[in-house]
Amino acid sequence: MMLGHTTRSLFHVREYAMSSIINAVHTAVSGLNAQSHAFTDLSNNIANSQTTGYKASTTSFEDYVTDNEIANDGESLSDSVAATTQQNTDSQGMVTTSTNSTALAISGNGFFNVLQATGQSNDSTPALGTQQYYTRNGDFSQDKNGYLVNTSGYYLEGYNVNATSGTLGTSLSAIQVPSTIAFRPTESTKLTATGTLDSSSTTPVDMPATTYDSTGAASTVDLSWTKINDTTWTVKDANDTTGSSNSATVTFDSTGAVSSVTSQNSTGTSSTSSTSFDYTGSPQDMTVNLSGITLGSANTVSMTSDSVTSGTFSGISMETDGSVMATFDNGYSQLVAKIPLTTFADPNSLSAQNGQAYTATSQSGSPQINAVNTNGAGTLTTGSIEESTTDLTGDLSKLIVAQQAYGANTKVVSTADQLLQTTLAMIQ
Repeated sequence: MMLGHTTRSLFHVREYAMSSIINAVHTAVSGLNAQSHAFTDLSNNIANSQTTGYKASTTSFEDYVTDNEIANDGESLSDSVAATTQQNTDSQGMVTTSTNSTALAISGNGFFNVLQATGQSNDSTPALGTQQYYTRNGDFSQDKNGYLVNTSGYYLEGYNVNATSGTLGTSLSAIQVPSTIAFRPTESTKLTATGTLDSSSTTPVDMPATTYDSTGAASTVDLSWTKINDTTWTVKDANDTTGSSNSATVTFDSTGAVSSVTSQNSTGTSSTSSTSFDYTGSPQDMTVNLSGITLGSANTVSMTSDSVTSGTFSGISMETDGSVMATFDNGYSQLVAKIPLTTFADPNSLSAQNGQAYTATSQSGSPQINAVNTNGAGTLTTGSIEESTTDLTGDLSKLIVAQQAYGANTKVVSTADQLLQTTLAMIQ
Protein backbone atom coordinates (compact mmCIF):
# COMPACT_ATOMS: atom_id res chain seq x y z
CA MET A 1 0.00 0.00 0.00
CA MET A 2 2.74 2.45 0.94
CA LEU A 3 4.65 1.76 -2.27
CA GLY A 4 1.57 2.36 -4.42
CA HIS A 5 0.82 5.61 -2.66
CA THR A 6 4.39 6.76 -3.17
CA THR A 7 4.26 5.87 -6.87
CA ARG A 8 1.04 7.84 -7.35
CA SER A 9 2.60 10.82 -5.57
CA LEU A 10 5.65 10.67 -7.83
CA PHE A 11 3.43 10.54 -10.92
CA HIS A 12 1.55 13.60 -9.63
CA VAL A 13 4.80 15.47 -8.99
CA ARG A 14 6.12 14.53 -12.41
CA GLU A 15 2.89 15.67 -14.11
CA TYR A 16 2.95 18.98 -12.26
CA ALA A 17 6.66 19.53 -12.94
CA MET A 18 6.41 18.67 -16.62
CA SER A 19 3.44 20.99 -17.07
CA SER A 20 5.33 23.83 -15.38
CA ILE A 21 8.48 23.19 -17.40
CA ILE A 22 6.58 23.02 -20.72
CA ASN A 23 4.83 26.26 -19.80
CA ALA A 24 8.24 27.81 -19.18
CA VAL A 25 9.37 26.60 -22.61
CA HIS A 26 6.35 28.24 -24.26
CA THR A 27 7.10 31.45 -22.38
CA ALA A 28 10.76 31.36 -23.43
CA VAL A 29 9.79 30.71 -27.07
CA SER A 30 7.45 33.73 -26.98
CA GLY A 31 10.39 35.68 -25.57
CA LEU A 32 12.54 34.56 -28.49
CA ASN A 33 9.85 35.68 -30.93
CA ALA A 34 9.43 39.01 -29.14
CA GLN A 35 13.15 39.73 -29.14
CA SER A 36 13.33 38.73 -32.82
CA HIS A 37 10.58 41.28 -33.46
CA ALA A 38 12.55 43.93 -31.56
CA PHE A 39 15.68 42.98 -33.50
CA THR A 40 13.76 43.52 -36.76
CA ASP A 41 12.56 46.97 -35.67
CA LEU A 42 16.02 47.99 -34.55
CA SER A 43 17.70 46.73 -37.71
CA ASN A 44 15.13 48.63 -39.81
CA ASN A 45 15.86 51.82 -37.88
CA ILE A 46 19.61 51.38 -38.25
CA ALA A 47 19.34 50.59 -41.98
CA ASN A 48 17.30 53.79 -42.49
CA SER A 49 19.47 56.07 -40.38
CA GLN A 50 20.31 58.10 -43.52
CA THR A 51 16.88 57.92 -45.17
CA THR A 52 15.27 61.34 -45.71
CA GLY A 53 12.04 61.76 -43.77
CA TYR A 54 12.22 58.30 -42.18
CA LYS A 55 10.42 57.97 -38.84
CA ALA A 56 12.07 55.47 -36.48
CA SER A 57 9.80 52.96 -34.76
CA THR A 58 10.02 51.48 -31.27
CA THR A 59 9.08 48.02 -29.95
CA SER A 60 6.49 47.62 -27.22
CA PHE A 61 6.33 44.39 -25.18
CA GLU A 62 3.06 43.05 -23.75
CA ASP A 63 2.63 40.42 -21.06
CA TYR A 64 -0.04 37.74 -21.58
CA VAL A 65 -1.43 36.10 -18.43
CA THR A 66 -3.50 32.90 -18.48
CA ASP A 67 -5.51 31.19 -15.71
CA ASN A 68 -4.77 27.45 -15.68
CA GLU A 69 -4.88 24.42 -13.50
CA ILE A 70 -1.34 24.96 -12.25
CA ALA A 71 -2.30 28.24 -10.59
CA ASN A 72 -3.18 28.03 -6.89
CA ASP A 73 -5.11 30.31 -4.57
CA GLY A 74 -6.57 32.36 -7.43
CA GLU A 75 -3.12 33.36 -8.73
CA SER A 76 -2.27 33.51 -12.41
CA LEU A 77 0.85 32.50 -14.20
CA SER A 78 2.60 34.59 -16.83
CA ASP A 79 2.19 32.57 -19.99
CA SER A 80 3.92 34.53 -22.76
CA VAL A 81 5.09 37.89 -24.08
CA ALA A 82 4.25 39.60 -27.36
CA ALA A 83 6.00 42.45 -29.17
CA THR A 84 4.35 45.11 -31.32
CA THR A 85 5.84 47.86 -33.47
CA GLN A 86 4.99 51.37 -32.33
CA GLN A 87 5.14 54.04 -35.05
CA ASN A 88 6.49 57.44 -34.11
CA THR A 89 5.30 59.29 -37.20
CA ASP A 90 4.83 62.49 -35.22
CA SER A 91 8.52 62.69 -34.26
CA GLN A 92 10.36 65.70 -35.66
CA GLY A 93 13.59 65.00 -37.51
CA MET A 94 16.50 67.40 -37.67
CA VAL A 95 16.30 69.89 -40.56
CA THR A 96 19.58 70.17 -42.48
CA THR A 97 20.68 72.16 -45.51
CA SER A 98 20.63 70.36 -48.85
CA THR A 99 22.44 71.04 -52.11
CA ASN A 100 19.05 70.57 -53.80
CA SER A 101 17.43 74.00 -54.10
CA THR A 102 13.96 72.51 -54.63
CA ALA A 103 14.07 70.37 -51.47
CA LEU A 104 11.63 71.22 -48.67
CA ALA A 105 11.65 70.28 -44.99
CA ILE A 106 8.61 70.43 -42.70
CA SER A 107 8.91 71.57 -39.09
CA GLY A 108 5.57 70.68 -37.54
CA ASN A 109 2.78 68.14 -37.88
CA GLY A 110 2.04 68.36 -41.60
CA PHE A 111 2.64 65.97 -44.50
CA PHE A 112 3.13 66.59 -48.21
CA ASN A 113 0.31 65.33 -50.44
CA VAL A 114 1.74 62.98 -53.07
CA LEU A 115 0.67 60.51 -55.74
CA GLN A 116 2.35 57.47 -57.23
CA ALA A 117 2.80 56.80 -60.93
CA THR A 118 1.11 53.69 -62.30
CA GLY A 119 2.73 53.77 -65.73
CA GLN A 120 3.56 55.96 -68.72
CA SER A 121 1.15 57.20 -71.37
CA ASN A 122 2.12 57.49 -75.04
CA ASP A 123 3.38 61.07 -74.68
CA SER A 124 5.62 60.08 -71.76
CA THR A 125 3.46 61.97 -69.28
CA PRO A 126 3.15 59.84 -66.14
CA ALA A 127 -0.15 58.11 -65.48
CA LEU A 128 -0.81 58.86 -61.83
CA GLY A 129 -2.86 56.66 -59.54
CA THR A 130 -5.87 57.81 -57.55
CA GLN A 131 -4.62 56.56 -54.16
CA GLN A 132 -3.71 59.51 -51.95
CA TYR A 133 -0.39 59.24 -50.13
CA TYR A 134 1.29 61.45 -47.54
CA THR A 135 5.01 61.83 -46.87
CA ARG A 136 7.64 63.83 -45.03
CA ASN A 137 10.26 63.14 -47.69
CA GLY A 138 10.54 66.60 -49.23
CA ASP A 139 13.63 65.95 -51.34
CA PHE A 140 11.87 67.00 -54.56
CA SER A 141 13.42 67.53 -57.98
CA GLN A 142 11.99 68.11 -61.44
CA ASP A 143 11.74 65.15 -63.79
CA LYS A 144 12.09 65.41 -67.57
CA ASN A 145 8.48 66.59 -67.90
CA GLY A 146 8.75 69.26 -65.22
CA TYR A 147 6.92 67.35 -62.46
CA LEU A 148 8.19 67.60 -58.89
CA VAL A 149 9.13 64.09 -57.72
CA ASN A 150 10.85 63.05 -54.48
CA THR A 151 13.63 60.49 -54.14
CA SER A 152 11.07 57.73 -53.47
CA GLY A 153 9.29 58.41 -56.77
CA TYR A 154 6.22 60.18 -55.35
CA TYR A 155 4.74 63.16 -57.24
CA LEU A 156 4.10 66.33 -55.22
CA GLU A 157 0.57 67.76 -55.30
CA GLY A 158 -0.60 71.33 -54.83
CA TYR A 159 -2.94 73.99 -56.15
CA ASN A 160 -1.81 74.83 -59.67
CA VAL A 161 -2.19 78.21 -61.37
CA ASN A 162 -4.35 78.12 -64.50
CA ALA A 163 -2.07 79.01 -67.41
CA THR A 164 -4.89 80.85 -69.21
CA SER A 165 -6.62 82.78 -66.45
CA GLY A 166 -3.67 83.07 -64.08
CA THR A 167 -5.86 82.14 -61.11
CA LEU A 168 -4.99 79.60 -58.43
CA GLY A 169 -6.91 76.31 -58.57
CA THR A 170 -8.96 74.91 -55.71
CA SER A 171 -8.31 71.18 -56.12
CA LEU A 172 -5.09 69.23 -55.64
CA SER A 173 -3.18 67.96 -58.66
CA ALA A 174 0.41 67.03 -59.47
CA ILE A 175 2.63 70.10 -59.76
CA GLN A 176 4.21 70.49 -63.19
CA VAL A 177 6.41 73.37 -64.34
CA PRO A 178 7.47 72.59 -67.93
CA SER A 179 10.32 74.43 -69.60
CA THR A 180 7.82 75.72 -72.18
CA ILE A 181 5.83 77.66 -69.58
CA ALA A 182 4.89 81.11 -70.88
CA PHE A 183 5.67 84.34 -69.07
CA ARG A 184 2.56 86.23 -68.00
CA PRO A 185 2.86 90.00 -68.48
CA THR A 186 3.32 91.84 -65.21
CA GLU A 187 0.56 94.03 -63.82
CA SER A 188 0.48 97.56 -65.22
CA THR A 189 0.99 100.24 -62.59
CA LYS A 190 2.05 103.19 -64.72
CA LEU A 191 1.19 104.61 -68.14
CA THR A 192 3.66 106.91 -69.90
CA ALA A 193 2.55 109.27 -72.67
CA THR A 194 5.04 110.67 -75.19
CA GLY A 195 4.94 112.63 -78.47
CA THR A 196 3.39 115.89 -79.70
CA LEU A 197 -0.10 117.30 -79.96
CA ASP A 198 -0.97 119.41 -83.00
CA SER A 199 -1.58 122.85 -81.51
CA SER A 200 -3.99 123.61 -84.35
CA SER A 201 -6.03 120.40 -83.92
CA THR A 202 -9.81 120.83 -83.85
CA THR A 203 -10.75 117.20 -83.30
CA PRO A 204 -10.07 114.88 -80.34
CA VAL A 205 -6.82 112.90 -80.46
CA ASP A 206 -6.88 109.31 -79.17
CA MET A 207 -3.99 107.81 -77.24
CA PRO A 208 -4.55 104.02 -76.71
CA ALA A 209 -2.32 101.62 -74.75
CA THR A 210 -2.37 97.91 -73.91
CA THR A 211 -2.42 97.23 -70.17
CA TYR A 212 -2.39 94.05 -68.08
CA ASP A 213 -4.10 93.11 -64.82
CA SER A 214 -2.73 90.97 -61.97
CA THR A 215 -3.50 87.74 -63.85
CA GLY A 216 -1.74 88.90 -67.02
CA ALA A 217 -4.98 89.51 -68.93
CA ALA A 218 -4.71 92.30 -71.50
CA SER A 219 -7.10 95.22 -72.01
CA THR A 220 -6.95 98.58 -73.77
CA VAL A 221 -6.94 101.96 -72.07
CA ASP A 222 -7.74 104.82 -74.45
CA LEU A 223 -7.20 108.43 -73.41
CA SER A 224 -8.70 111.14 -75.59
CA TRP A 225 -7.20 114.66 -75.90
CA THR A 226 -9.38 117.68 -76.68
CA LYS A 227 -8.06 121.22 -77.23
CA ILE A 228 -9.66 123.99 -75.10
CA ASN A 229 -7.42 126.88 -76.08
CA ASP A 230 -3.84 127.49 -77.21
CA THR A 231 -2.35 126.45 -73.85
CA THR A 232 -5.00 124.17 -72.36
CA TRP A 233 -6.19 120.68 -73.26
CA THR A 234 -8.37 118.11 -71.49
CA VAL A 235 -7.54 114.43 -71.40
CA LYS A 236 -10.07 111.78 -70.38
CA ASP A 237 -10.97 108.11 -70.61
CA ALA A 238 -12.47 107.73 -74.08
CA ASN A 239 -14.64 104.85 -72.83
CA ASP A 240 -16.15 106.93 -70.01
CA THR A 241 -19.17 108.57 -71.59
CA THR A 242 -20.06 110.44 -68.39
CA GLY A 243 -16.71 112.16 -68.12
CA SER A 244 -16.93 111.95 -64.34
CA SER A 245 -13.65 110.09 -63.81
CA ASN A 246 -10.20 109.69 -65.30
CA SER A 247 -10.17 113.20 -66.66
CA ALA A 248 -7.63 116.01 -66.28
CA THR A 249 -6.94 119.51 -67.48
CA VAL A 250 -3.43 119.92 -68.85
CA THR A 251 -1.77 123.33 -69.13
CA PHE A 252 1.26 123.91 -71.34
CA ASP A 253 3.85 126.67 -70.97
CA SER A 254 5.19 128.94 -73.65
CA THR A 255 7.70 126.33 -74.80
CA GLY A 256 4.97 123.75 -75.34
CA ALA A 257 5.92 121.64 -72.32
CA VAL A 258 3.45 120.48 -69.66
CA SER A 259 3.37 122.94 -66.76
CA SER A 260 0.50 121.57 -64.64
CA VAL A 261 -2.10 118.78 -64.55
CA THR A 262 -5.36 119.20 -62.62
CA SER A 263 -7.42 116.02 -62.35
CA GLN A 264 -10.84 115.27 -60.92
CA ASN A 265 -12.19 111.93 -59.82
CA SER A 266 -15.76 110.63 -59.60
CA THR A 267 -16.23 112.01 -56.07
CA GLY A 268 -15.47 115.55 -57.21
CA THR A 269 -12.05 115.71 -55.59
CA SER A 270 -9.46 117.70 -57.51
CA SER A 271 -5.70 117.36 -57.39
CA THR A 272 -2.89 119.19 -59.13
CA SER A 273 0.41 117.78 -60.27
CA SER A 274 3.19 119.03 -62.45
CA THR A 275 3.16 116.08 -64.85
CA SER A 276 0.74 113.26 -63.93
CA PHE A 277 -2.72 112.20 -62.82
CA ASP A 278 -4.28 109.07 -61.33
CA TYR A 279 -6.21 106.71 -63.56
CA THR A 280 -8.82 104.66 -61.68
CA GLY A 281 -10.98 101.73 -62.71
CA SER A 282 -10.52 99.01 -65.30
CA PRO A 283 -8.29 97.07 -65.39
CA GLN A 284 -6.79 98.61 -62.20
CA ASP A 285 -5.65 101.92 -60.80
CA MET A 286 -2.58 103.38 -62.48
CA THR A 287 -0.57 106.60 -62.68
CA VAL A 288 -0.49 108.40 -66.02
CA ASN A 289 2.74 110.34 -66.64
CA LEU A 290 2.30 113.19 -69.14
CA SER A 291 5.76 114.76 -68.89
CA GLY A 292 6.69 113.46 -72.34
CA ILE A 293 3.84 115.33 -74.12
CA THR A 294 4.57 118.62 -75.89
CA LEU A 295 2.67 120.94 -78.24
CA GLY A 296 3.80 120.85 -81.86
CA SER A 297 2.66 120.88 -85.44
CA ALA A 298 1.52 117.25 -85.75
CA ASN A 299 -0.26 114.56 -83.71
CA THR A 300 2.31 111.88 -82.87
CA VAL A 301 1.21 110.94 -79.34
CA SER A 302 1.50 107.39 -78.01
CA MET A 303 1.24 105.69 -74.66
CA THR A 304 2.83 102.58 -73.15
CA SER A 305 2.46 100.73 -69.86
CA ASP A 306 5.26 99.63 -67.55
CA SER A 307 4.31 95.96 -67.93
CA VAL A 308 7.04 93.47 -68.75
CA THR A 309 5.55 91.30 -71.48
CA SER A 310 8.20 88.74 -72.40
CA GLY A 311 10.63 86.42 -70.69
CA THR A 312 12.27 83.01 -71.11
CA PHE A 313 11.88 80.33 -68.46
CA SER A 314 15.07 79.69 -66.52
CA GLY A 315 14.05 77.47 -63.59
CA ILE A 316 11.92 77.18 -60.47
CA SER A 317 12.27 78.30 -56.87
CA MET A 318 10.49 77.25 -53.70
CA GLU A 319 9.20 79.70 -51.08
CA THR A 320 8.68 79.19 -47.34
CA ASP A 321 4.93 79.85 -47.69
CA GLY A 322 4.58 76.88 -50.07
CA SER A 323 4.69 78.92 -53.27
CA VAL A 324 6.31 77.30 -56.30
CA MET A 325 7.70 80.06 -58.51
CA ALA A 326 8.78 79.95 -62.14
CA THR A 327 11.81 82.17 -62.70
CA PHE A 328 12.61 83.94 -65.97
CA ASP A 329 15.66 85.52 -67.57
CA ASN A 330 14.13 89.00 -67.20
CA GLY A 331 14.58 88.79 -63.44
CA TYR A 332 10.94 88.18 -62.64
CA SER A 333 9.34 85.15 -61.01
CA GLN A 334 5.70 84.11 -61.12
CA LEU A 335 3.52 81.84 -59.01
CA VAL A 336 2.75 78.51 -60.69
CA ALA A 337 1.51 76.45 -57.72
CA LYS A 338 0.89 76.53 -53.98
CA ILE A 339 1.81 73.62 -51.71
CA PRO A 340 -0.52 72.82 -48.78
CA LEU A 341 0.24 70.52 -45.84
CA THR A 342 -2.09 67.83 -44.46
CA THR A 343 -2.51 66.96 -40.79
CA PHE A 344 -4.15 64.06 -38.93
CA ALA A 345 -5.67 63.70 -35.47
CA ASP A 346 -3.46 60.64 -34.84
CA PRO A 347 -0.55 60.52 -37.30
CA ASN A 348 0.91 57.50 -35.50
CA SER A 349 -2.05 55.44 -36.75
CA LEU A 350 -1.29 56.10 -40.42
CA SER A 351 -0.57 53.02 -42.51
CA ALA A 352 3.09 52.90 -43.53
CA GLN A 353 3.84 52.29 -47.22
CA ASN A 354 7.02 51.91 -49.26
CA GLY A 355 9.24 54.95 -49.67
CA GLN A 356 8.46 56.84 -46.43
CA ALA A 357 4.84 57.29 -47.48
CA TYR A 358 1.61 56.74 -45.58
CA THR A 359 -2.09 56.29 -46.22
CA ALA A 360 -4.94 57.39 -43.99
CA THR A 361 -6.80 54.91 -41.78
CA SER A 362 -9.93 55.08 -39.68
CA GLN A 363 -7.70 55.33 -36.59
CA SER A 364 -5.62 58.21 -37.97
CA GLY A 365 -8.65 60.36 -38.65
CA SER A 366 -9.58 62.19 -41.83
CA PRO A 367 -6.92 64.27 -43.60
CA GLN A 368 -7.14 68.01 -42.94
CA ILE A 369 -5.59 70.16 -45.67
CA ASN A 370 -4.05 73.40 -44.41
CA ALA A 371 -2.01 76.28 -45.71
CA VAL A 372 1.59 76.29 -44.56
CA ASN A 373 2.03 77.55 -40.99
CA THR A 374 -1.66 77.24 -40.08
CA ASN A 375 -3.48 74.88 -37.70
CA GLY A 376 -0.26 73.25 -36.56
CA ALA A 377 0.66 72.08 -40.08
CA GLY A 378 4.13 73.51 -39.62
CA THR A 379 6.58 75.68 -41.48
CA LEU A 380 8.70 74.97 -44.54
CA THR A 381 12.45 75.40 -44.89
CA THR A 382 13.62 75.66 -48.48
CA GLY A 383 16.77 74.01 -49.79
CA SER A 384 16.64 71.64 -46.83
CA ILE A 385 15.60 68.11 -45.89
CA GLU A 386 14.30 66.45 -42.75
CA GLU A 387 16.71 63.78 -41.55
CA SER A 388 15.80 60.32 -40.27
CA THR A 389 14.73 60.24 -36.61
CA THR A 390 16.83 57.12 -35.96
CA ASP A 391 18.89 57.42 -32.76
CA LEU A 392 21.82 55.36 -33.98
CA THR A 393 23.66 55.27 -30.64
CA GLY A 394 20.53 54.43 -28.68
CA ASP A 395 19.44 51.72 -31.10
CA LEU A 396 22.85 50.07 -31.05
CA SER A 397 22.61 49.94 -27.25
CA LYS A 398 19.12 48.45 -27.47
CA LEU A 399 20.44 45.93 -29.98
CA ILE A 400 22.89 44.64 -27.36
CA VAL A 401 20.07 44.37 -24.81
CA ALA A 402 17.91 42.46 -27.31
CA GLN A 403 20.80 40.13 -28.04
CA GLN A 404 21.32 39.42 -24.34
CA ALA A 405 17.58 38.87 -23.78
CA TYR A 406 17.44 36.53 -26.77
CA GLY A 407 20.37 34.56 -25.38
CA ALA A 408 18.75 34.38 -21.95
CA ASN A 409 15.58 32.93 -23.46
CA THR A 410 17.57 30.29 -25.33
CA LYS A 411 19.19 29.42 -21.99
CA VAL A 412 15.71 28.92 -20.49
CA VAL A 413 14.84 26.52 -23.32
CA SER A 414 18.03 24.47 -22.91
CA THR A 415 17.65 24.39 -19.12
CA ALA A 416 14.01 23.33 -19.45
CA ASP A 417 15.14 20.50 -21.72
CA GLN A 418 17.52 19.25 -19.03
CA LEU A 419 14.80 19.52 -16.38
CA LEU A 420 12.39 17.53 -18.54
CA GLN A 421 14.97 14.78 -18.98
CA THR A 422 15.52 14.69 -15.22
CA THR A 423 11.77 14.68 -14.51
CA LEU A 424 11.09 11.87 -16.96
CA ALA A 425 13.75 9.76 -15.20
CA MET A 426 12.21 10.30 -11.74
CA ILE A 427 10.37 6.94 -11.52
CA GLN A 428 12.30 4.83 -13.97
